[in-house]
Amino acid sequence: MGDEAYTQMKVQQYLDDVSRLDIPPSQTQWYNVDVANMIADTKIRGHEVDESTGASLLFLERSCMLCCPESGIMHHFPKHLLHCFVDDNRSKCDAADGILMRAELFSITPKGEQLAWERCCRSEMEVPSVQNAVARWLSWLNE
Repeated sequence: MGDEAYTQMKVQQYLDDVSRLDIPPSQTQWYNVDVANMIADTKIRGHEVDESTGASLLFLERSCMLCCPESGIMHHFPKHLLHCFVDDNRSKCDAADGILMRAELFSITPKGEQLAWERCCRSEMEVPSVQNAVARWLSWLNE
């Protein structure tokens, strides 16, 4: 598969995933028009969606883009300003908030423009999902 076809496939996979979100039609339209036009020829390395908020995170070659459909804002973060934090509470069964593992991809940028993409789990069965997300983040950060 050529570079252009691969790029188009990754963009389509992303748009397919955001189309499955349970968000208002105006937000779906924002994704399908504004975001789709912005990323049409962009090399996407990966993506994640937050089903609870409708937000999504696009991993690009040297940066990531946080798409917030509620506000209609796309935030851009250079990769060199991003870090990963993992808090593993599995050995402490009394975690006050019930979270067994929390992982966060965050930026060191001005307060109003910070990235705080988080994955949490409260069940041992969900731990592999959080670990897989962290592995993808670290792989991308170290490329």
